[in-house]
Amino acid sequence: MWSSSVARRQALVRWLYLVAAAHLGGGVLLSWAGHSGLFDAYLTSLEQAFWGGLAPAPARAQQTWWLALFGATLQAYSLYMLALVHIGSRLRQPRVWGWLIAGLLLWAPQDMLISLQASLWSHLLIDALALLALLPPLLWLYRHDRSGA
Repeated sequence: MWSSSVARRQALVRWLYLVAAAHLGGGVLLSWAGHSGLFDAYLTSLEQAFWGGLAPAPARAQQTWWLALFGATLQAYSLYMLALVHIGSRLRQPRVWGWLIAGLLLWAPQDMLISLQASLWSHLLIDALALLALLPPLLWLYRHDRSGA
């Protein structure tokens, strides 16, 4: 399928740029569309996990605030990810891909455990999809750049 490892590398780097840009867009959406009703189903699922039903209005307002705050954090994270992907792409240093891998391996188990403790299965699914989307390309890039190809 790939004509060369160079083409594969370029495609994987583009994929990582796309994923980082999607994180940026998602972060903006979380921060600025939380009150729009777009996330009502998600917020309801959180309420059911913690309240056993619909939460009081002040609790919903607080959860919407937390969602916006997380969106801002996600925006910053996405910029760091974009910068690391750019540096890794330009310098071909395996340690850059290694830092991204380390970040994922620091985040994912904790996020999954915390989600599991709250029985938020949707979060486990999202985390698993994120790992599947990011770890294989990062591992390939790490090995490829490490070999000096």
